[in-house]
Amino acid sequence: MQRVRTAVKAIILHEEQLLCNVYHDERGRYYALPGGGQEYQEDLEEALHRECREEISAAVEVHELLFVRDFIGQRNGNLARLRRMHQLDLFFRCSLQPGETPQLGMGADHNQVDVAWVPIGELRPGNFFPYPLVPWLTRLDDPARPVYLGAVD
Repeated sequence: MQRVRTAVKAIILHEEQLLCNVYHDERGRYYALPGGGQEYQEDLEEALHRECREEISAAVEVHELLFVRDFIGQRNGNLARLRRMHQLDLFFRCSLQPGETPQLGMGADHNQVDVAWVPIGELRPGNFFPYPLVPWLTRLDDPARPVYLGAVD
């Protein structure tokens, strides 16, 4: 039986820049948020702390839940390896703990090549996933901001 994977993502903003993992694969170079799959008997905050240590070598403070999205590979997956995937992503506002400097972590994802502060204005469809998040990154306190983004890529 196929299962839905639960994953957590960190939205870390500083002066209109977003902290991103940098990847390079068959799609070319692109950005995504630090984070990853929740492990058995690990709560969401623990998962996010662990994933940030692994991927960006930094300790974070986890704040409020901002967004939820479904990634359903049969609908959204451009790559064959993603077509069988169904993942529920939970996006949290986070901040770096004092004195932390993000860098490529020892437990970085496959195809992750760097960590970078990316100006929000440079995020485009095809170079940032999930792109439907981008219009809301400068409006996180907008009362019209949706929490559930739907099944988007």
